[in-house]
Amino acid sequence: MPVTDKVCAISDIVGSLESGMTLGIGGWGGRRKPMAVVRELLKTDVGNLTVISYGGPDVGMLAAAGKIRKLVFGFVSMDLVPLEAHFRAARQAGAFEVMEIDEGMLQLGLKAAAQRLPFLPTRVGFGSDVLTTNPELRTVTSPYEDGETLVAMPALPVDVAICHANEADALGNSRISGPDPFFDEWLCRAAQRAFLTTEALVETSAFNDPLIALQMPIERSLVQGVALAPYGAHPTSCAPKYGMDIAHLREYSGAAKGGWPAYLERYVTGKGLDAYVAEVGGADAISALPLPVF
Repeated sequence: MPVTDKVCAISDIVGSLESGMTLGIGGWGGRRKPMAVVRELLKTDVGNLTVISYGGPDVGMLAAAGKIRKLVFGFVSMDLVPLEAHFRAARQAGAFEVMEIDEGMLQLGLKAAAQRLPFLPTRVGFGSDVLTTNPELRTVTSPYEDGETLVAMPALPVDVAICHANEADALGNSRISGPDPFFDEWLCRAAQRAFLTTEALVETSAFNDPLIALQMPIERSLVQGVALAPYGAHPTSCAPKYGMDIAHLREYSGAAKGGWPAYLERYVTGKGLDAYVAEVGGADAISALPLPVF
């Protein structure tokens, strides 16, 4: 296989993960989460993870499975289901250490790591409980005439980042054609290694239109592997192909009240992606899920 061919399997991505790693998970709340990888990870003994995420059911599932040692997050929500129930249960039980920060501070931490800087300064955090709940945060004084005191948001280096794209080629080029690219690019830049799952593997020529370059925020040089995973973001959305599966998210949320083992048995244990898609109603049913309107 030529070194330029980065196509791999979901199992290859999960097989590269080790206990104790810092795992960055792309997507945003209930949108474009690499859920096929998360479900595969649930089947392994990998744990003791530090997870960095704008969280959704990715965080909830890993929390329910006891795989998180520390969570760095700005929120954990599933959008139309406002509070992730499995995360809530684990958080209230003190199941893991947390760094709970502003969404912009999380972005700055990733940008600092991407630039190999120890921190980036910000005014965010003052006048809130961010500094009191995160006593490890430090302040710095501007070296210029203003002498302003600023929060020093520390770098958030990532061992492995995993994101989900609408299209990708064998070289690692990728396209996020929905309206929600958000911060996946910074997770990949902050990471030692980055992997993508994708709805479709395409030829590089599919990206020839110059306007498509505006939908390609993740540099191919950052990407170590690309795995085909049609409907791999379900039950989160992957616009414009499919929306959130609200009925499934409610079923999943309800499983936080004693139904987690049954949920695992039905949707995760012994099931690959094709079997999962069939269990949740099939490709046609997922494709018919309406896109969210904001």
